[in-house]
Amino acid sequence: MNVLFLMFSFPDMNKSFNMYTSLVEEFTLNGHKVVVLAPGVEKTGINIEKGIQVLRVKTLPIKNVPNYLKGVSNLLLPLQFERALKKYYSNEIFDLIISPTPPITLVDLSVRLKKKFKSTIYLILRDIFPQNAVDLGFINKRGILYRYFRQKEVKLYNNADFIGCMSQGNIEYILKHNPKVKPEKLHELPNFQKPYYTSEIPLMDIKVKYGIQEKFVVVFGGNMGKPQQLENVLELAKSCMVFPDVIFLLLGEGVKINKIVQIAENEKIRNIRIHRTISKYEYQDLLKECHIGLISLHKDFTIPNIPSKALDYFNVGIPVLASIDRATDFGQILEQEEAGLWSFAGDHDSFFKNFTALYHNKIMREKMSKNGKRYFESFLTPQIAYQTIINIIN
Repeated sequence: MNVLFLMFSFPDMNKSFNMYTSLVEEFTLNGHKVVVLAPGVEKTGINIEKGIQVLRVKTLPIKNVPNYLKGVSNLLLPLQFERALKKYYSNEIFDLIISPTPPITLVDLSVRLKKKFKSTIYLILRDIFPQNAVDLGFINKRGILYRYFRQKEVKLYNNADFIGCMSQGNIEYILKHNPKVKPEKLHELPNFQKPYYTSEIPLMDIKVKYGIQEKFVVVFGGNMGKPQQLENVLELAKSCMVFPDVIFLLLGEGVKINKIVQIAENEKIRNIRIHRTISKYEYQDLLKECHIGLISLHKDFTIPNIPSKALDYFNVGIPVLASIDRATDFGQILEQEEAGLWSFAGDHDSFFKNFTALYHNKIMREKMSKNGKRYFESFLTPQIAYQTIINIIN
């Protein structure tokens, strides 16, 4: 089967990996011919990454840029993708088109390719847009932008042959707000990730590098933007200053990182250390030496998000401490799997109470670590995701 992946964010597979690179590899390992269409930086052309053809398309900046520029980039992306596809793969026929959200602006290209090749569209639903932008105050629900993107969203759901959702909560949300969508299209496709393999970096080297020897380490890894509402994490860190051995590691990038640094300095929150992006491999080595993995979601979300960074915590086997909105069913997953504790965003007392429960109870942490690892191995690997997709489309 010839498979085309339409990707909004896709790292160089020779240097790093993420959820989608692992799925691309899995399709390739199972004998499918795969082409990835993804943004590039320097110029448009075909790269061979881990033996797989990746057509990198020169686009405007997409990540870590102001929202207006990200919007323009999204609108131009399908035109740039289509032009590149015609130039480099004009004689190719694709049987299956796989595309995740974000963005939804690739829908017109997906539909044109579906008609041209009589192919199947499989949608990996990871963002429910534009409602998430409304929740965060980025766009007005009565405005022209919302109406434009909402039309694209409806078109996407109607034209996708199958829709893989992160959780049952996602499925219920889509059906409630899109009654014309056929229920049989939707099924669960949880977030997934390659299993962690210990690298050759000596244990003490990684501890010394990040200054965490003899420390109880609470880690947050990933994007630091408005959706994460890291003010909740700062409040928790401030409360934890009564424990001299506790250190908070914030690892990643995002439009709010400078604000977070400023707040930490102004309020003299001395147990926080912020490190910008590190390699994925080193990140996983570092996580192994942490005691708790943090999840933080904005309290105003009305859509059920399932944070992908939890994969990293489950993968390496550390318990999760979550501050979440009232719409997500992530808390139910943590309870069901007994892999962490959660509270509602903004409830600082409960957040701190849950932290102290984990901090003082090593047996609880070890049990939740094992449960999270077992949950990961049973449901959250690329092999399971691949088989889910294949079973559905067949």
